[in-house]
Amino acid sequence: MGSIRFSSVSSSNHVTIPRIGFGTAVWPFASSDAMKEAILNAIKLGYRHFDSAALYQSEKPLGEAIAEALRSGLIKSRDELFITSKLYCCDAHHDRVLPALQMSLRNLGLEYLDLYLIHWPVSSKEPGEYAFPIKKENLLPMDFKSTWEAMEKCQKLGLAKWIGVSNFSCKKLSDLLSGAKIPPAVNQVEMNVLWQQKKLRDLCASNGIQIVAYSPLGAKGTAWGGSHVMECDVLKEIAEARGKTVAQVAMKWIYDQGVIVVVKSFNKERMKENLEIFDWELTQEESEKISKIPQRRGLPGVGFVSDDGPYKSVDELWDGEI
Repeated sequence: MGSIRFSSVSSSNHVTIPRIGFGTAVWPFASSDAMKEAILNAIKLGYRHFDSAALYQSEKPLGEAIAEALRSGLIKSRDELFITSKLYCCDAHHDRVLPALQMSLRNLGLEYLDLYLIHWPVSSKEPGEYAFPIKKENLLPMDFKSTWEAMEKCQKLGLAKWIGVSNFSCKKLSDLLSGAKIPPAVNQVEMNVLWQQKKLRDLCASNGIQIVAYSPLGAKGTAWGGSHVMECDVLKEIAEARGKTVAQVAMKWIYDQGVIVVVKSFNKERMKENLEIFDWELTQEESEKISKIPQRRGLPGVGFVSDDGPYKSVDELWDGEI
């Protein structure tokens, strides 16, 4: 599946990431044999980029699937895969970063991650609180400088090939960059046709940071989104005219922006369809129609907002990027 690989450069980092990633966040968050089987099916179909997180409880089934894929010869080497995991808020403290990564590696049965991300720009005081939402009384401001220094140490130790962030606004990303010795390779954020992130994409492009899009199809049946993308009339019209699915049109538009797409489906047919976006193009007229779709953030992040916390409003969390 060489056609789903894409090389991008992030400042001093040269990071090669498969353009289509397989998401493992299932709400409510839980580990399961079904998840392991879905990941094995994904490997068989050609997925090579897998997105996990301590919060999702998906590291162990992902690790079990990787081990089985190696045993059965589905892949010859772990190096064929690009594995991402994330540092959750309870571990977003200078002295908890390295132990958290080491725990993720034990869960996965791996010696290194390809990419390790700060999951949210907020810390929490309770060790081991892998919960969403976090208890309001536990929310703390993140010390970006010291937390990022610990992330940089993880990369220097070779435990993560690259490091990055997730859910960082333009301002928070700029604040982090001002003190970083190693710039983040990636900012993983919500991005889809209803939340196109033009300002953030421009900032990341100017700093050599690769955008990775989560919720490219919205987030139906979860605590953080809805089905608005899949119900979008513009996408439905284009899909019908082109003989494609709505999901394929939605993903193709993101792909055309030079953005990496992380998509989650455990349905084998849809998993296959989600890879079928490479041998056709959106017309300029279709792309222009998509660019004019009214914008709305699907994940406002209210779970990280508290009168006594670091962010008193959704506007503060996203620095006005709502």
